[in-house]
Amino acid sequence: MTTPTAHPGSPAASGKRSRRMIAILDLLAERGSVSLADLADTLGISAATARRDLAELAEQRLLLRTHGGARLIDSRSELPVSLRDTRFQEAKRAIGAAVADLIPRQRYAVALSGGTTAANVARALAQHEELTIVTNSLTIAQLVTSHPQLKVVMTGGILRPQSLELVGVLAENTFNAINLGTAILGTDGITASGGVTTHDETEARTNNAMVTHAQRVIVVADGSKVGRLALAQVATTDQIDLLVTDRSADPDEVRALRDAGVEVRLVDA
Repeated sequence: MTTPTAHPGSPAASGKRSRRMIAILDLLAERGSVSLADLADTLGISAATARRDLAELAEQRLLLRTHGGARLIDSRSELPVSLRDTRFQEAKRAIGAAVADLIPRQRYAVALSGGTTAANVARALAQHEELTIVTNSLTIAQLVTSHPQLKVVMTGGILRPQSLELVGVLAENTFNAINLGTAILGTDGITASGGVTTHDETEARTNNAMVTHAQRVIVVADGSKVGRLALAQVATTDQIDLLVTDRSADPDEVRALRDAGVEVRLVDA
């Protein structure tokens, strides 16, 4: 029996290509640089495929092409949202379901930042009634607009193409003008010493406005983000009420966060 192959441009082919590009970036993060021959051999792909992948990643400014290979521009480079959405999907779905269970099933205001884990919370919240969802994320807004029982408030602001979030003074003013029951915050990293952090300082200020106007702050992060420190601080540990992550999180960092006063819930992916 012949196994069907994914046609170029199909969802299966697109997902496979995204996972391959993530593997390339992970390999570069480990080695610093890699030759085309080593890349093709390690990933089991043709030299032509490796060359096309490197060209696409170079266009997104995630690596620098060299003679016969590539090197990483910056180990802190931010993955575009289209690639991040393919990582740790089972953990993110479990986190989303667990957080949705914590939100009252009544008239209530919830704010969601961008990020693929927060997007999974939004999907799970679609079963709720009478929620008002306030967001600066185009991804979140698109997910919830098909559910008429949910009221959606979208901030203004400048669009960041990497995260598809609206940021800046207009977005901050929206959060400053309202009161929120719960803020659900995605993150690029969380540590006991650095709090919640992200790659962009303008995005950090915008999401901090969300945090400061919420009665409760829940951080959602798959285990790979726990113990990671990014450029700009969104919230300190004393502003966080709860972190929901999965059991792959670094146990030493989980312990440190709990010692800092953060409640941590671990879900099974």
